[in-house]
Amino acid sequence: MTWLGTEITALAVLFAAAFGAATLLPFQSEIVFVALQLRDTVPLWMIVSVASIGNTAGSVVNYAMGRGIERFRDRRWFPVSEPQLRRAQEWYQRWGVWSLLLSWAPLGDAITVVAGVLRTPLRVFLPLVFIAKTGRYIALAWATRAAFGAS
Repeated sequence: MTWLGTEITALAVLFAAAFGAATLLPFQSEIVFVALQLRDTVPLWMIVSVASIGNTAGSVVNYAMGRGIERFRDRRWFPVSEPQLRRAQEWYQRWGVWSLLLSWAPLGDAITVVAGVLRTPLRVFLPLVFIAKTGRYIALAWATRAAFGAS
């Protein structure tokens, strides 16, 4: 495989890991991100961009799930209790769309689902989530550089 093919594969793996990490699936993108940064074969701006786009796209899946969640509320297998959903909605209504800037945090996936439930406009959702996700990967790149001297 050529250099370019190897790096494209690595970026595809990073995209998939970042995408999965933003959904409710148990994925971690940080290890792939740091490993790719430490390899120093792909420009850092490209690593941050691919991870940010993948992670934002995963959050859009959560948003879409939130938009469609109402039709499954009465099902026995519904994973969230009525009081839990109500509390999440109250919290989101209290803090508003700006809480999407916390979508990078451990409970950020839930915020993106609630944004869908409450019908936050996609034109508001996308920029706020993208800013949050990109900020997180920039911070991770900076921490990696500080800890390991990576580019």
